[in-house]
Amino acid sequence: MLPLTCIATLMDRSESQALKSLLEQTAVAALATLHKAEPAVSMVPYALLPGTARFIIHVSQLATHTQDMLAHPAVSLLVTAAPAPALSPLALPRASVTGQARVCRPDEADYATARAAYLAKLPDAEELFSFSDFSLFTIEPRALRYVAGFGRAMSLQAGQLAALWA
Repeated sequence: MLPLTCIATLMDRSESQALKSLLEQTAVAALATLHKAEPAVSMVPYALLPGTARFIIHVSQLATHTQDMLAHPAVSLLVTAAPAPALSPLALPRASVTGQARVCRPDEADYATARAAYLAKLPDAEELFSFSDFSLFTIEPRALRYVAGFGRAMSLQAGQLAALWA
């Protein structure tokens, strides 16, 4: 078995571009959190901070996953390409990300950029920014597992993932 650093070097230019496109163009991810010592999965719309692999989500304090992230910031996201009738679900490109979630407060340097990126991708969410119980969170990836299709899977650590946007 190859070490993770070798696996990432096996990603060619088209696979790198496909991964970036998957993450940049998909609007919804499955978010896994720890809830009362059990795994819990929910759906969240997301965007990326421009030029990075850092995820932005906008969530309500009333949502279980928000309370989970505040208590246990280690999370996982699953981003999957849209199903295609001619493609087996097992062949769908997908990326599984592990990372750390943290609140992005309005007085922080990244807040305006994060808010603008989120609304550029999800303009219908603008009204939610007027609700006092909603907050932006950023998720800083630690690692990513990308499955490009049958027999084509790669693992990247945070630095390798960041290099795709450099």
